[in-house]
Amino acid sequence: MRVPWPEIHPAVREAVEEFLGGPVAEAVTQTGGFSPAAAVRVRTAGGRRAFVKAVGPEPNPDSVRIYRSEAEIAAALPVSVPAPRLLTSFDLDGWVTLVFEDIDGRHPALPWRRDELDLVLGAVERMSAALTPAPISAPTIARRYADAFRGWRDLLTEDTTGLDPWALRHLAALADLESGWPEAATGDTLVHADLRADNLLLTGDRVYVVDWPWACVGVAWFDRVAMLPSVGMQGGPQPHELLPDPDPAVTAVVAAIAGFMVRHGRLPDPPGLPTVRAFQRAQGVVALEWLKQRTGWV
Repeated sequence: MRVPWPEIHPAVREAVEEFLGGPVAEAVTQTGGFSPAAAVRVRTAGGRRAFVKAVGPEPNPDSVRIYRSEAEIAAALPVSVPAPRLLTSFDLDGWVTLVFEDIDGRHPALPWRRDELDLVLGAVERMSAALTPAPISAPTIARRYADAFRGWRDLLTEDTTGLDPWALRHLAALADLESGWPEAATGDTLVHADLRADNLLLTGDRVYVVDWPWACVGVAWFDRVAMLPSVGMQGGPQPHELLPDPDPAVTAVVAAIAGFMVRHGRLPDPPGLPTVRAFQRAQGVVALEWLKQRTGWV
């Protein structure tokens, strides 16, 4: 669903070229992600490189709001964070544009390779330590995901046709378990809150974390926990192999993540995002199996 460089609003392209100091001679669209937006590595005629993200109000107006949030967070991140530096951002004719330094990296190989996974998990652990306490102002995780992380509770009053039999049998208990996630996830760490392979870039032995619109303040281990269902569904080890910790707080957060993925995977596709529900459903399968393993409920 990526928008190619020539289809970006002409005034936006002109503004980017003015900022970069010359016309764009090469523009390579980057794959991955879900937003119906432009994600382009550009090179000017003078040789300057940058990574440009731009989105308009169609077909998904929520994407504009998300990009504004990303611009605010990216501008505030300290240089110690392993993220590309935001060079500029602007709103123009309904479009939101962010221009980042261009990182000569690649996404992790899929299916996941264990050496790259270990590199990423180590980098995530170091990042969490460096971002404790949170160096910038951001919403709490309870506020950020208050409406999203109530999937099991919402399913109590919705059509449950086709729901996993185990989940249906334990639905009331899952809703109760899920309700404890805000307290379980409370902390003072700035977390990315949306880690997965397409939000990571590898360059040599360094890991860059991109796309920060959902950043919030929560418990230090949240990013690792929230990432593991995507690792499992993309050919890596299953979550229980990577995080056997029986901490009840982790279980409450896993319940919230599983409920989010399962319920949202049952919803219609959002405008302009035809692949996101399938991705959520696939993660939901892994997250639910992890939750079954953690609770031990039969």
